[in-house]
Amino acid sequence: MKTDGPGYKSVLFVCHANTSRSVIADQLLRSLLAAQGHAEIRVRSGGIAPYARDGMLVSMDARLVLAEIGIDVPPGTAATDLKVQRNLLVEADLILVMTDEQRRMIEVYPEVQGKPVFTVREFAGEAGDIGDPAGRGEDVFRQCRDEIHRCLTKVVTRLVGPEPGPKGRL
Repeated sequence: MKTDGPGYKSVLFVCHANTSRSVIADQLLRSLLAAQGHAEIRVRSGGIAPYARDGMLVSMDARLVLAEIGIDVPPGTAATDLKVQRNLLVEADLILVMTDEQRRMIEVYPEVQGKPVFTVREFAGEAGDIGDPAGRGEDVFRQCRDEIHRCLTKVVTRLVGPEPGPKGRL
């Protein structure tokens, strides 16, 4: 549900397996929101591809590039399969995907009907997809992290409005 102001109560990031991009986006947005004093906004992530499975391990490269900027992925964090955990689709009032393909995949679910679904770049006022860094090394993961971070700094204002808050370390 949308809040009374410009913000949202729940954001769901979606990628194929929920082991890299959506986890990076989830953790970055949590950090950015906390730095702005908006930790009350619920941020979740999940995978939608046929090979997404509950409990898959989060990519070590994703964990490493987040740790480099002071974000530790909590122990026990594992992938979520949105085909199984459809309650997350119901609970989300904003869905942000990494690619147009993922938007097409997620929009077939009745739980998504009538909900805003954007690519991360689109919601940030840009065009294009955020490519999958899987299997391409730490440098590509860093570039992916930095691209997501750049977009999410724009997204935070759209989520909560332009009010100033305390400064974070990102």
